[in-house]
Amino acid sequence: MGQITAFALFFGSLISAPIQAQVDHNPGYDRPGLGFTPSVLQAGDFMLEQGLPDFSRDNGVSLYNAGTLLRLGVGQSLELQLGTGWNRLEGAGPSTDGRSDTSLAVKFAPTAAGDVSWGVLASIELTDGAQAFRAERDQYLLGASINWQRNEDHALGIYMEANHGDANSQLLAINDGWTLTPELGMYIELAAQHLDGIGHGSMGGAGLTWEVTPRVQLDASVRHRLGGHADSWQGGIGVAVYFGD
Repeated sequence: MGQITAFALFFGSLISAPIQAQVDHNPGYDRPGLGFTPSVLQAGDFMLEQGLPDFSRDNGVSLYNAGTLLRLGVGQSLELQLGTGWNRLEGAGPSTDGRSDTSLAVKFAPTAAGDVSWGVLASIELTDGAQAFRAERDQYLLGASINWQRNEDHALGIYMEANHGDANSQLLAINDGWTLTPELGMYIELAAQHLDGIGHGSMGGAGLTWEVTPRVQLDASVRHRLGGHADSWQGGIGVAVYFGD
């Protein structure tokens, strides 16, 4: 309970702090939804993105993940990322807790050309987590994200990734997002995936974002299997905090 209380106090201090009239260099958050935003932090800027938690459920087994992603801008259209988290597995015998593997990533996203922006991300996931949640070998991921800002309130995006490790996989996702108010946004997404040796699957989902302050965003999302081999449900709630100019 001590850690939960400390986080609640920290988050409460963020949303109760004086709201800055404008934050010029916030490039957007990588959560929620599949993929990442095709933009990077300014050199020296920092961002924390935290699941509270995220979850997946399939065949009566639920996995809850309080995933932590730290993002650091390093300049030259580059951003470094460090990820880990804490898991809880329920439904397959006794409940199990433990830390996730550590992931290291680099994102490249040049300045947007007109209404179109794009970025690529490469990551490695190390086998250093708790035994119940540890991959048998390092995981390598390569992803690409493209966004078309059709107008001030409407954007379309596409995300593609290939993952190589214990089981190779490929994923393609499209999303359609709207700005409902200056603080509220929503999106819907469709995704298709292929798991080598298992087969194809598809999912559909939606999410909401709430910009509590120019530096703090809350989010909620859910996805459901449409067909084939995919989790029955995915989703979660989370918070993202921007530390920069």
